[in-house]
Amino acid sequence: MHVITYKRIKEFVANHPESKVALGNWYKKMKRSNFDNVNEIRRSFKDSDYIGNQRFVFNICNNKFRLVTVILISTQIVLIRFIGTHEEYVRINSKII
Repeated sequence: MHVITYKRIKEFVANHPESKVALGNWYKKMKRSNFDNVNEIRRSFKDSDYIGNQRFVFNICNNKFRLVTVILISTQIVLIRFIGTHEEYVRINSKII
């Protein structure tokens, strides 16, 4: 998978250094993966939810942080749409962000 953009992860980690290992692991695992369908993503990332409209929510650091992505399976592209605390996540509409 091609993750766009790692810059968002770096910016978030600068403000939340406790997320560095977990986000780094997520990024490495996603980069090494090739998924053919939603179920493969769910099996590979147990702490994720498919919320429709090609969007996935990943729980980071035992749900302390949330990562919202658009995953375009046909082109193997992952777009990072949001990274934030759980409190910030509840204030957004993750289905359209």
